Order: sequence, then structure tokens, then C-alpha cells
Amino acid sequence: MNAVATNEVSAAKERVEELRREVSRAYIGSPRALETLLVALLARGHAILEGVPGVAKTTLVKAFATALGCSARRIQFTPDLLPADITGTYVLSPKDGTFTLRAGPIFANIVLADEINRAPAKTQSALLEAMQERQVTIEGDRFELPLPFLVLATQNPVDLEGTYPLPEAQIDRFLVRVSMGYPQARDEAQMVKTYGTEPPVVRPILSAPDVIALQGICNRVHVEEDLYDYAVGITGFTRSHPRVALGASPRSTLGLVQAAKALALLSGRPFVVPDDIRAVAPSVLAHRLVLTADAEQDPKMRQHVIDEALAKIGYRRGVRAL
Repeated sequence: MNAVATNEVSAAKERVEELRREVSRAYIGSPRALETLLVALLARGHAILEGVPGVAKTTLVKAFATALGCSARRIQFTPDLLPADITGTYVLSPKDGTFTLRAGPIFANIVLADEINRAPAKTQSALLEAMQERQVTIEGDRFELPLPFLVLATQNPVDLEGTYPLPEAQIDRFLVRVSMGYPQARDEAQMVKTYGTEPPVVRPILSAPDVIALQGICNRVHVEEDLYDYAVGITGFTRSHPRVALGASPRSTLGLVQAAKALALLSGRPFVVPDDIRAVAPSVLAHRLVLTADAEQDPKMRQHVIDEALAKIGYRRGVRAL
């Protein structure tokens, strides 16, 4: 794999910044949330946004999908949603007596899964194959999903009425988790002013081939061997923590490195530094941890475990022979 050139990184950073500015016209809030979505996009990962109703989760993902210029479909998750409502099904044609595929909303570049935790586990499982393999199986037939493929899901806190906790296997498929709280007073005032008149219209900035090209550049960002060991050390720490029942998986280690590559690209660098891994660790790892029963009562415990891992696992650059 050829190393990415500096001019490629500069050009990619400029395109991404243009995308960021366009989305920010419609989404008024923490820039960290948008940056995390950009990390997921470049790293070919999925993102889940969590927060109470009314904090602009859906506004952010809709503006993001529109600015990407890719095909997008929205799925409103409800307790009666069936797996076939997501993947599609074969229907009988009365004219010629044959079955034809009626594709579901999963056949899009960007899938907006709104309030994903309002559907039961059977329906959630319909997304697992799509999120991991970029394909779906309908009545025994396999269908490839269009590239790029990105699931942007929103969920309400699980203690609200009518919500279901997502299975651990599905949570592990999301590269990053974005926790969205109430906006600052200044941002909320700006939001009221902006949406009190004519809502801003987001323009498509990129296209599907553009996104694939940016993802290819991100994949070629250089990572030193020592940084692989550093990432493994951080995820390994969570597996032996006394307050963690199930630590971060090897898939999360891979995601940690991929997200660090994306952050390096957003920063205009063709190589990853330790600070990139430290910066993305909370959003990549925290939602994957299954805590012990007593620790589960503390809403800040997952973040505390990640902070402890970053504090205790140091980065050591290996000695290389001349």
C-alpha cells in the first residue's frame, strides 16, 4: 500500500473543511459532534448519536447526509418494525406470476436510523449483517449494498419509556458514539434565531465517488509499529479492569487505529501521532464496555475507565537500528 502524499492530504482536508462548513449552516451546537461524524465517515465506520429528545440529533445527521451528496434513506424505528421493513422482501407480481425484489431502505449510501433503540432485538439484528459485511441476505439470496455505506443512528437514553437497550454485538458494530447534551445558551439562542425564520438549506458538497476517494486516502495514512502496540495496550487495559465485565474487543482496537487515521487526516497530517489515538479513544471505546452490576449505576464510569487507561498506558517509541 503506497503512503499518502502530503498534497493529497492537503486537498482532502480542504474538501472535508468545505463539508464541515456546509453542515454547520444547519447544525448549531458542539463542533465535537460533527468532527466525530467526520471521523466515522473517513474511517468507513458507523456512528450512533445519543441524547434526550430535541437536542438536534436528527438535524445533524440529515444535514450531514445531504451535504455528502449520496443517496440517503431514513428509517423511523418503532416497536412494530419488522426486519423485512429494513432489508426488503420479495413480492409477487400478479401480471406474470413471478417474484421481484422490493428493496428496503437499507439499500442507500447513508442510512439514518432514527431512534434505533425503540425497536426490539429481532429487528435490531437485521442491521448486523449490513453494518459488518456491507451486504444483506433476503430469502437466502445475498445482495451487496452500495458504497460508501454508513449507518448514522440516533437513540434516546434507555431509561425513557418505550426504549430497548441495544445488544452488545450491535453496539460493537458502531465505530463511534456521540453523546449530545443540551446546547450552550449562546448556541441555543443562535439556533432559535436561525430556525425562527427560513430554515437553512444544505447543499450537496461531495458525491459518492468523492467520499470513496477520501476514505481511500484515509486508509493510507501512515501508522508507526509502536502505535499499534499502544492501541492494543489501551484496549487490553479495559479487559482487566475490575469494574468492567466485558472489555473492548479486538474490533475496537482496529476501530481505534482507523479513527486515529481519520483524525490525522482532518488535522492535515499524513501520519498518526499518539495524541490522535488518545483523542478518539473515548468516542471509540466507551460505548463498547460492559460494566459490572455495581459500576453500571455510575453514568460516568465508562469515561473514567478510558481516562484511567490513557493515564496508565504510556506510549513508548521503539528503538530502531540504523
